[in-house]
Amino acid sequence: LALELNQVIIPTYGTVPDQQNLHTPEWVDFDDKTDSLFFKDGQRRIDFVLVYEDESKKITHKRSGRKKQKRKRQVYESNLINNGLHLEATRSVLDEKLIFVKVHAPWEVLCTYAEVMHIKLPLQHNDLKTRDSAFNWFSRFFRVDENIIKPEQEFFTAPFQKEHLSNFYIQDKDTFFNPATRSRIVHFILSRVEYATKNNVKKFGINKLLDTGIYKAAFPLHDSSFGHPSTDPNCPSERYLLYREWAHPKNIFKLQPLDFIRKYYGEKIGIYFAWLGFYTNMLTVAAVVGVGCFLYGCLTKDNCTWSQEVCDPNIGGNIIMCPQCDKVCTYWNLNITCESSKKLCIFDSFGTLVFAVFMGIWVTFFLEFWKRRQAELEYEWDTVEFLEQEEQVRPEYEARCTHVVMNEITQQEEHVPYTACGKCVRMTFCTSAIFFWILLIIASVVGIIVYRLSVFLVFSAKLSQHISGAEAIRKYLTPQTATSVTASLISFVVIMILNIIYEKVAILITDFELPRTQTDYENSLTTKMFLFQFVNYYSSCFYIAFFKGKFVGHPGSPVYWLGKYRNEECDPGGCLLELTTQLAIIVGGKAIWNNIQEVLLPLLKNLIGRYSAAARSEKVVARWEHDYHLQPIGKLGLFYEYLEMVIQFGFVTLFVASFPLAPLLALINNMLEIRLDAWKLTTQFRRMVPQKAQDIGAWQPILQGIAILAVVTNAMIIAFTSDMIPRLVYYWSFSVPPYGSHSSHTMEGYINSTLSVFNISDFKNASKPLSPWFRNQVTCRQVYRDLRYPPGHQHQYEHNIYYWHVIAAKLAFIIVMEHVIYFVKFIISYAIPDVSEKTKSKVKREKYLTQKLLHENDLKGVKKNMGKVADKIIKGEDSTFRHKDE
Repeated sequence: LALELNQVIIPTYGTVPDQQNLHTPEWVDFDDKTDSLFFKDGQRRIDFVLVYEDESKKITHKRSGRKKQKRKRQVYESNLINNGLHLEATRSVLDEKLIFVKVHAPWEVLCTYAEVMHIKLPLQHNDLKTRDSAFNWFSRFFRVDENIIKPEQEFFTAPFQKEHLSNFYIQDKDTFFNPATRSRIVHFILSRVEYATKNNVKKFGINKLLDTGIYKAAFPLHDSSFGHPSTDPNCPSERYLLYREWAHPKNIFKLQPLDFIRKYYGEKIGIYFAWLGFYTNMLTVAAVVGVGCFLYGCLTKDNCTWSQEVCDPNIGGNIIMCPQCDKVCTYWNLNITCESSKKLCIFDSFGTLVFAVFMGIWVTFFLEFWKRRQAELEYEWDTVEFLEQEEQVRPEYEARCTHVVMNEITQQEEHVPYTACGKCVRMTFCTSAIFFWILLIIASVVGIIVYRLSVFLVFSAKLSQHISGAEAIRKYLTPQTATSVTASLISFVVIMILNIIYEKVAILITDFELPRTQTDYENSLTTKMFLFQFVNYYSSCFYIAFFKGKFVGHPGSPVYWLGKYRNEECDPGGCLLELTTQLAIIVGGKAIWNNIQEVLLPLLKNLIGRYSAAARSEKVVARWEHDYHLQPIGKLGLFYEYLEMVIQFGFVTLFVASFPLAPLLALINNMLEIRLDAWKLTTQFRRMVPQKAQDIGAWQPILQGIAILAVVTNAMIIAFTSDMIPRLVYYWSFSVPPYGSHSSHTMEGYINSTLSVFNISDFKNASKPLSPWFRNQVTCRQVYRDLRYPPGHQHQYEHNIYYWHVIAAKLAFIIVMEHVIYFVKFIISYAIPDVSEKTKSKVKREKYLTQKLLHENDLKGVKKNMGKVADKIIKGEDSTFRHKDE
């Protein structure tokens, strides 16, 4: 059988038989064993389940279509049997139209495909001594009880080879391949078995059969209910243990049982939760420092001299500000921004600078220590050489390989799906489509900006009239605030709509590219989706941080957007508070939206399915039927979970200088996210097909890119968005002679010296306010700190020397901060090796044992056989010599 599998099954993945040669599954009735994971004989384990609707009971007008579907399904199942798999069919208890086909892979098939797939299996126990960490005594309070979930035994492993079967650690053939490995092998076969041939093109794979509706579902079984252990004493009830010790909300402060997660769901799920847990733990440090900086701002806000001047009736109350828009806006007193200036003192303080520098260094520690942790998991989970040996070509790629090219390395012919010219055409088309959608997002951002500019006029003219009787509301609901909040909400809605559309477009583009392996497919899709999400989520924040209020001219000569709309101006304290508002709305709204999508929707669908099933019948239902009524995991698996966390990582690092509480909010969200994702996987979704994963894929370089960009953005936020640099320049240079009149360095007079004076007679007719002037004053102050010469000066309304000092200080600050942080990042990256010495020793020991057990034994056998041959030759020569002598 093994020889037949090698010679026939592996190269051809089955053939399309004639009608009379079709093999069919065994038909059995359900035996009322609700928790059984075996065929009716109780011996053969169910490794996979296929579900289809009986063609004879389908409600459709196309009889020929039903026959074609039935023929394809019968051919497919026959080829599965030809490939050595065992099939058993059972009709549904609740819906007689549904048929469940249970699939079992016998020992010979498992061994054959384990060698084809280069699956690593245990050789012997790990004999390296492990040293307990200094933190073990502390972490044991947060670990799962080892009496409930026992630690996995550590083995040295090697790629499986049937000819060296005796060298592998086999205690029991039934448990040598664990359920996750068995399901992965069966899925590999299901993805490559033919079901039809049309125009000399082979059609194969369970994915296409699912897409065309021939099968309704294909999934491996959960081993028990999540609410109670299995009634089968031989079943370990791993799903129940995972729910009780991992997914349940009571475990929110416990460490995750990563080895157990990997054993049940596979390495791909395990590496996601390992990364998410590690990221959440590292956020604890950032959150503590961020809260400390926030508290520092709260404690020092009462000593904020410039805010006191804004709120002082004799200073801020006497400063008349110029209108912020043309004609309909009126003059206003500076002290109406008193409350916002107090809030700004909390975020725009020296603690913010310290925290921005800290986060630039923190993100480096996070990425470097994650590399070490990832290297440990690669070894422990046998994925060190996964990419080089184990990953198979995608069936969709294989099906399109019609062109013959010469391999430069092997100098042999091989089949590819497209020529070099065809590849260029595909790449050009895909790149153009990506840029088109990015431009569409930029267009939506421009639309939001136009909304801001136009609606500000309305709020400025109408808002004060409608709330004139409520002074308390008027203090907080200014035209700037109303515009900012409504624009942020509209921006959030636009972001969500574009996400839904682009998701489908990105998948279509990636399918058209036709990547070779699943890793290539996911990396390509990841890059596209992140580029889109980066522009979609962050563009409005970049606009507020670096563009709003920077190119506005002055009251006598304002700058217009699109020749019609007057550019927005920031509050007198800058745009930092508005950036904080934008971040809070997008991050908070995104978290709520994602939780609704990820948790409530599957829960509602499952509840509706359960109630409708309960209404039909009170009968005992099999495990495979329970699992069928759960939600499918989706083709992209954990892609959206990674995307959600990486976008959050961007908000936490890129704009943290404007919102030091972002790491704390991210920490709280992630603690809930881990348990919600775990609850979702264990209770609401079918069991995923276990997949190998060496690392977090394309997300790693994306995280590194965000970390580098974060240093620049935070330096520029502090320099250009916050008011820190102008205050420092005033304190050290312009508060004392020769520029100032104070005898010592002070912040007194800062507000008066930084708000430029404008003569109202210099207003142009297009922008002159309609409201009458008051208090018999002839000047007003610019809203923003533009630092210009006053009217009557020979260079009136041109930038003064203070402005150029501030610009020089800002540029110097950016250069110094960037270089210092990048230098520290380089030192940290160099000092922390990617792989620990302990892991290197384990890898070397495993390679040594593999060579010793698998190769040296072969050499000994060869030497032994050669020795026998040599003895025979010597004996033959001796007899020949004796014969000659005689």
